[in-house]
Amino acid sequence: MPVFLSPEVMARGLLWLGLVLLGSLQAQAQDSAPKLIPAPLLIKIPLQPDFQDDQFQGKWYVIGVAGNSINTEKRARLKMYTTTYKLKDNHSYEVTSTLIRNQRCDHWIRTFVPSSLPGQFTLGNIKRYLGVQNYTVRVMTTDYNQFAMVFFKKFYKNQEYFKITLYDQCIDDK
Repeated sequence: MPVFLSPEVMARGLLWLGLVLLGSLQAQAQDSAPKLIPAPLLIKIPLQPDFQDDQFQGKWYVIGVAGNSINTEKRARLKMYTTTYKLKDNHSYEVTSTLIRNQRCDHWIRTFVPSSLPGQFTLGNIKRYLGVQNYTVRVMTTDYNQFAMVFFKKFYKNQEYFKITLYDQCIDDK
């Protein structure tokens, strides 16, 4: 007898599958060589259709991170943290991440400036971040209320890094 899953259940399942596969690739790469996994081309990264910037804002809980520079040591320091997207009048976001580091609450604030593609952003005031040559953010998929998957790609000191972050959101935090 066929089993039918709701689109939300399927979307979450696909998100988890993507993170597991990326984690597997990362583990294989760490076991075989210290080289970074090459970052995918941006055109290969999906972009949320008809992105609604006003609906994406709010507090998101980071429940999963995978990328080519996340190692065991870094993963141990990445306990659950939050990232808050606050939409500004010019359609950029003031983005604040809050995490516990060295038993203190640490806040990291930056601006994401919209590009010509809805749901894709660049880092504002990039010259302030020494060594960062390029920084792109893409909202891959979201339902705006419960989950989002966001791709980050940066060039730092001539090295290419990427990560995918899985967000969860409590409806009360909107």
